[in-house]
Amino acid sequence: MDSSLIQTFAVYALPVLFAITLHEASHGYVAKHFGDTTAYALGRVSLNPARHIDPIGTIAVPLLLYLLTSGQFVFGYAKPVPVDFSRLRNPRWHGMWVALAGPASNVVQAFLWALIAIGLAWGRVSEPFFSEMARAGVLVNLVVAAFNLFPIPPLDGGRVLTALLPPRVAYSVSRIEPYGIFVVLALVAAGVITSVWMRPVINLLSSVVELMLRPIIMLLQ
Repeated sequence: MDSSLIQTFAVYALPVLFAITLHEASHGYVAKHFGDTTAYALGRVSLNPARHIDPIGTIAVPLLLYLLTSGQFVFGYAKPVPVDFSRLRNPRWHGMWVALAGPASNVVQAFLWALIAIGLAWGRVSEPFFSEMARAGVLVNLVVAAFNLFPIPPLDGGRVLTALLPPRVAYSVSRIEPYGIFVVLALVAAGVITSVWMRPVINLLSSVVELMLRPIIMLLQ
């Protein structure tokens, strides 16, 4: 196996595991808070990565795409946390908060990884592996958050969109859900999501993380 691939895997493995585990667990936790215990009963409100990893979507597909595209394009997914939106106390609005919980957890993780990067630099830690992992943690979480906020069901952004739209329009949009992932994959392959959505949203989320870091940076100066 190529040494660069092994190094990339080592740097990204932990950030990716944390990113998908906390993303999915957050959905289940917030769903339980608002009345749906489906995920909790199935053991999916868990920090154990094994409960969220999909052998195909989390491991095989990203690795294959990395090899086929020489690292230019990687896509993967975890097991979606089961949520029965009809069991939420207010399915429309509580469903929106359940959807937003995943991307919000990734923004918080990006902040924490950035904090680690700052701590390493402030402590003059010279081991590049840890610095690269911290940077990878920021990037991975911003990418996961931005991608999941794309407003097409079944992505989290699609759930948010249907909550904000008038009921009749929301119903029409929600009917896309069984085919939504294929639409998303087609847009990814065409480069539309990357250029039109991912870059500006990642820049926006990065600005949010920088704003969260500003008081800490000021204290260290």
